[in-house]
Amino acid sequence: MNVDGDDYKPADEFSETNGYDEPQAEPLPPPDGRESVAPTALSPPPLPDSSTQTPAPVPQPKPHTPYRPNYKPTLMLSGHSRSISSVKFSPDGSMLASCAADKLVKLWDSETGDIIHTFEGHTEGVSDVAWSGNGDFLASASDDKTVRLWSMEDYAERKVLYGHTNFVFCVNFSPSSSLLASGGFDESVRVWDVSKGKTLKTLPAHSDPVTAVTFNHDGTLIASCSMDGLIRIWDTESGQCLKTLADDDNPICSHIKFTPNSVFILASTQDSTIRLWKAQTSKCVKTYTGHTNRTYCISTDFAPGHKHIVSGSEDMKVYIWDLQTREIVQVLEGHRDVVLAVASHPTRPMIASAAMEKDLTIRIWADEPLVGV
Repeated sequence: MNVDGDDYKPADEFSETNGYDEPQAEPLPPPDGRESVAPTALSPPPLPDSSTQTPAPVPQPKPHTPYRPNYKPTLMLSGHSRSISSVKFSPDGSMLASCAADKLVKLWDSETGDIIHTFEGHTEGVSDVAWSGNGDFLASASDDKTVRLWSMEDYAERKVLYGHTNFVFCVNFSPSSSLLASGGFDESVRVWDVSKGKTLKTLPAHSDPVTAVTFNHDGTLIASCSMDGLIRIWDTESGQCLKTLADDDNPICSHIKFTPNSVFILASTQDSTIRLWKAQTSKCVKTYTGHTNRTYCISTDFAPGHKHIVSGSEDMKVYIWDLQTREIVQVLEGHRDVVLAVASHPTRPMIASAAMEKDLTIRIWADEPLVGV
């Protein structure tokens, strides 16, 4: 099934221009069979005989070859002392936020790799970070049962959100930055008013820990996934569950993300498979395999340009698939432990990846197109 139809047309940032060869028309024989005489300066060329002319062949486009990325390592960031659980680029791409089991949230310059600031305040490990759409705030979710809001203006802690009764595992802002959704081991999804720091709704979402929450492009829907294997789509305003997506085998669902137009949901599951679901029909339309994921909650993302999918893996590599063909187009090697977190730069062909205890590095990869490709 081709996803690249009326519903989903990936961006064209990295598509190549289809070239056309102009075929040359074969010379036509003279109408009366006599040898043709080339015109001279004194004799004008003969008028064409319209009765013998045929239309020129229509130029045919060359077959389209999908773009194959060529990511190369550019930076290696070190600073965390425990497994790194999440990395996220800021909305303008100038900074990268990371969090880890060392209770810290760090802010890096994505261009130079320099550390900008370290946020301290959580009393247990931090599982997830998320940027507000305007880039003014960073949210972090922790095993200390809190969500904390950090200001980018002065790097101060602005609010501590209390309400979850167990580890908070995931967090995300709405596109308008006015709402925040979080999920955790209390099996609920909480929707927060960011300005007041208060819970607006508590959704009895799942029967196991909630592993990811995300908003659609206009903030009217919230999607959640869980260790119970279910993906649920909620109406943000009413809190009503609109749809439940589930595979027959019901593998643990680690991470989800809406496509930019919110027609599809990309889901990472612990059967070493990434699935692309069409939300409206509750159908899985594509699967991506080849990596290893059977133990940890590993994130997945759309690579820059939205024509590829990127994911970490338990074999210490980063995998990149062609969105349409499902082919693995590149495998990035260098990490020395499970790659838990990946993130795509919002405007440039860059990817960040981060690994667990035996590695503790964040790596930045940049796409360097092959000459002539």
